[in-house]
Amino acid sequence: MRFLPLLPLLALPAWAVTTLSPAPTPTLFSSIIETKLQAIANVLKSPASYPQYTDRVQGIWQFFDPTTWTSGFFPATLYELDTRAKLCPSFKTQTDFLGLGRTWSQGEVPLETDSGLDHDVGFLSYPFMHELLVNPSNTSAQNAVIKFGNFLASRFDPIVGCTRSWNTADPTDFQVIIDNMMNLEVLFAAADLTGNQTLRDIAITHADTTMKNHFRPDWSTWHVVEYNSTTGAIIRKRTEQGFSDNSTWTRGQSWAVYGYANMFNRTRLTRYLDTARNAADLYLTRTPSSFIVPWDFDAPLPLMADTSASTIAATGLLLLADMEESLSPPNSTGAARWRTAAVNLLNAAAKLAWSPSWQSLLSNGTVNNPAANNLTGIVYGDYYFIKAGNVLLSEGFVRCP
Repeated sequence: MRFLPLLPLLALPAWAVTTLSPAPTPTLFSSIIETKLQAIANVLKSPASYPQYTDRVQGIWQFFDPTTWTSGFFPATLYELDTRAKLCPSFKTQTDFLGLGRTWSQGEVPLETDSGLDHDVGFLSYPFMHELLVNPSNTSAQNAVIKFGNFLASRFDPIVGCTRSWNTADPTDFQVIIDNMMNLEVLFAAADLTGNQTLRDIAITHADTTMKNHFRPDWSTWHVVEYNSTTGAIIRKRTEQGFSDNSTWTRGQSWAVYGYANMFNRTRLTRYLDTARNAADLYLTRTPSSFIVPWDFDAPLPLMADTSASTIAATGLLLLADMEESLSPPNSTGAARWRTAAVNLLNAAAKLAWSPSWQSLLSNGTVNNPAANNLTGIVYGDYYFIKAGNVLLSEGFVRCP
């Protein structure tokens, strides 16, 4: 039973009948989303290239080679729009978002065996895993997921207990980033398809090692942990994209919340649920009352936001809420807390950064602040914005017209 107060139904748009307070922002379900995505998707690039972030002035997408780590997000976004159309039939006009998602995924096919992307094959696999939700018997998508999973497994070092993130000139310098928690899903998906238990074991070992070494006593995270691959000893802990080695890069903390909620979803091991809760507690404790998330929790003022960190964290919190409700008995109080926080993050991001004139949905994303790449739209920020809206729709917290 939920104890969240009900809003007067007449005060809400017809689609927004909800038990959540505050109600989710209407921009999560704006028709502008369809218009923007359709406009970009209908213009295929040759050779294939994918949007990653926008310029800072007009919000025009900047396109990159398929070997960029973010190339899976745009086709995955098109799959999410197909899901939206199925959840809300009135949302869909004549746009075949499923067909567009499949078409845009084709540029990634050569990367299945030679990605040049180190560990980021998990993100590349997103559209193929979306395809398997639509058509579980699609052998091309199955093969893609299996190949990506096997490639990631090949980067596992049992001495370190992790999959290697970035390649380095010194092969004994074994670098692992907190982002890699999100790539573990492809190992589970490949294990499901093949029955190869080793893939699942690798994911669990990586998560356990990261849990031990990437978290500080207060459950904030380091971005990078460097190991000696010969001994497994820790060389140093540092940042690549945060404010300082001892600061908490916000998007990294978002990956941690989401990644460990998903590890519990996949394994039902309570240590992962506890880690997700602790990471989420830290996240919400450090988040300003405005719910506008800074790019780094320890960065000096004036605040530079990262809306992509907000939408990633919000989607992770929605998953964490689902995990609380999957317990026996359900932890309804915990679920309500995480879900309410997720809606607050989404609402604040939309209020700050919803940009109808831009090609992206949201502005004020921070790709890499030390490299002065900020105040942009970001493809994964938009992806998780749409995905979070779909979760709320599918679970009945918002109704379509």
